[in-house]
Amino acid sequence: MIAPELLEKYGALKKSFAKTSIVFEEGNLPAYYYQIISGEVKMSNYNDDGREFIQGIFYKQQSFGEPPLFLNQKYPANAIAVEDSEILLLSKNNFMKLLEENVIISIKIIENLAQRLYYKSVMAAEMSTHEPEHRVLKLIDHGIAYFNFKKDANGYLINFTRQQIGDLTGLRVETVIRTIKALEKKGELKIINRKVYR
Repeated sequence: MIAPELLEKYGALKKSFAKTSIVFEEGNLPAYYYQIISGEVKMSNYNDDGREFIQGIFYKQQSFGEPPLFLNQKYPANAIAVEDSEILLLSKNNFMKLLEENVIISIKIIENLAQRLYYKSVMAAEMSTHEPEHRVLKLIDHGIAYFNFKKDANGYLINFTRQQIGDLTGLRVETVIRTIKALEKKGELKIINRKVYR
């Protein structure tokens, strides 16, 4: 995460996005660096059958959409506000200037991109070779590490809906629900007030 004050110093503007509104569309060329102040954003595609596949979910203080910005390629997915969100937008030119003038920030951006690439590689292998229980646990464990899910007396609260878990793992919602119940019976997960804990 880049300090909001630094982004604003380089000309970033705050913009509000209502729940379900589009931040950017698949096929458009990137013009901004995006960093979430509050809210939640998903990047997703739809297949020919109209089924959604979520590429990633991003939360407060996270950035999204950088690879096409660096490559000057069209966005491979849509970015949509999952809830009302406030986002900092920094123009591409100013973002590149910020990186050139701040080496430590550049390294943090590289680390962030490497983390996402690692996650995609791990999940691609998981989705092609493992059973639903393994896929769901791998996603949840990654979420705990990468998204800093909150821990309380019940364990880590998993901040994914059943639909999001399905869209992130390539499983149907019905399969996700059955899988979570099976994992609860095995003691791998807890379900308390319809919320999932690890």
